[in-house]
Amino acid sequence: MPRSNDEVAALLQEYADLIAITGGDAFKARVYEKAARAIGGHHADIATLDAKGLQEIPGVGKSIAEKVTEYFGTGAVAAVEKLRAKIPAGVRRLTAIPGLGPRKAYVLHQELGISSVEELVDAIHEERLRDLKGFGPKTEENILHGVDLLKSSGDRVLIHEALDLAEDVVARLSEIDGCLRCEYAGSLRRGRETIGDVDVLVAAEDSEPFMRAFAELPYVSEVTARGPAKTSVRTTRGLAVDLRVVPPDAWGAAMIYFTGSKAHNIRIRETAVHRRLKLSEYGLFDAESGERIVSETEEEVYARLDLPWIAPQLREDRGEIEAGRDGELPALIEESDLRGDLHTHTDLTDGLAPLEQMVASAAGRGHAYYAVTDHAPNLSMQQMTDERILAQREEVRALDGVFGRRGRTARGGGMRLLHGVELNIDPDGEVDWPGEFLAGFDLCVASVHSHFGQSREELTRRLVRACENPHVNIIGHPTTRILGKRPGIEFDADEVFAACARTGTAMEINAHPNRLDLRDEDILRARRHGVRFAIDSDSHSVPDLAHLRFGVATARRGWLTPDDVINTWPLSRLRRFLRKGRRD
Repeated sequence: MPRSNDEVAALLQEYADLIAITGGDAFKARVYEKAARAIGGHHADIATLDAKGLQEIPGVGKSIAEKVTEYFGTGAVAAVEKLRAKIPAGVRRLTAIPGLGPRKAYVLHQELGISSVEELVDAIHEERLRDLKGFGPKTEENILHGVDLLKSSGDRVLIHEALDLAEDVVARLSEIDGCLRCEYAGSLRRGRETIGDVDVLVAAEDSEPFMRAFAELPYVSEVTARGPAKTSVRTTRGLAVDLRVVPPDAWGAAMIYFTGSKAHNIRIRETAVHRRLKLSEYGLFDAESGERIVSETEEEVYARLDLPWIAPQLREDRGEIEAGRDGELPALIEESDLRGDLHTHTDLTDGLAPLEQMVASAAGRGHAYYAVTDHAPNLSMQQMTDERILAQREEVRALDGVFGRRGRTARGGGMRLLHGVELNIDPDGEVDWPGEFLAGFDLCVASVHSHFGQSREELTRRLVRACENPHVNIIGHPTTRILGKRPGIEFDADEVFAACARTGTAMEINAHPNRLDLRDEDILRARRHGVRFAIDSDSHSVPDLAHLRFGVATARRGWLTPDDVINTWPLSRLRRFLRKGRRD
């Protein structure tokens, strides 16, 4: 189930958008945007808070707290409903187009009567936008590209949204008498970054109790199909979920079949045919006699095909069959291999929680080390100064003395703190501070935050120059993409990856589910160059610290082992890597 915090954050963000669309007070819209972020990132479930408790969350005043309590009491907010009624749903849909904000959507509706994505595309092709202030040929091109992004995402959701739902379904169905096994399968089990629908399997002799309970789940809005072996529903958030109940002795074959991918399944069925066998969701059978040979576990099915068990994240027909046959499958990284987190933020810049709260939460996760990397001054909206970052360094050093001794992690000792910074890679490849100042940090993450429209050649030179900076240790969210909202920048990946390997600069796998950047395809490519990686949460709040699991899933899809990832290493080895060959 989605957290109450996420539901309310989405509602407040929608209200902010509606205020902007209707030409309302821009300051008021920003207040609600800020409140949405604060509630979404709050560590406790806000459904347990009264109005007074809500007002203790930074950015949540009396009026917003009243709206939140109204939502929990009635399921709606009158002010939001009033604005919704003023604006056609199609206009609200326009705001989902990457690159088209609420104000431009409002102008299009007011000036041209546009109230749907289709009408907007027609208007662009008819060049009717060009008479509007702020809408030129380049804007039209960007909007069309945004429409393509919107359409390509379709009804897919980010992995964390699908996982929240799937884990709740599995937990509820697992409690029913007669449930022998229950797990999610499909693209979610394979760790894809976006999910079109959720597949859940139950092993049981009698399917009816499960089908009935599934159809009656509180977040089911529609039952689209119902039968003895499969029931399909759509949730209140529009996500399709399929439940299949399979005989216990067919569990392994069913899990392989419904985990996929289609391409992987075709390959292993071909492998079966070459051995005069037939593979289906019911088992592995002798092709001539029809006798079932194995089916109960995935391991048994793969073994009968002369293959080791293949991790779900690898099942994409990208060489895993051949590697398995040759005994060359990698020992993939596990979340438990991570010793720390190397890219996080506090409320000193755009984070939502103070330093000590973030540090204490990281220690509670069992980290052996943890880096604080707030933004540098060239991201001017964060108002960083030399004095502020140096003051934070003193706080980090003092907390390191406390947390370095406090308790013991799974690997022994306390949690050591590293003071770092997230630098901005300027259009020419320079970063915020000179080398002598950067030398005082334990590590530097450098990221592109602006000028995304540079040419491929310019962006390549920009990233390569950042890699060559002796103080830059990690390239943060390298393609800058935001899933469903902003495409990645285009650069010569091979040249940049080669520069990383040559200079000892790690590539980040940003684990935030709206980024997951690098992509798995990029990881595979970078790995061939000998690049090292850092799986980081890029946390801006306490709940974000748990996002590392999504980065690990992406790393596994990229065939990474623990040794490929620098924050699986002991601190002594990590520190040597962070020196990057410097003698200073």
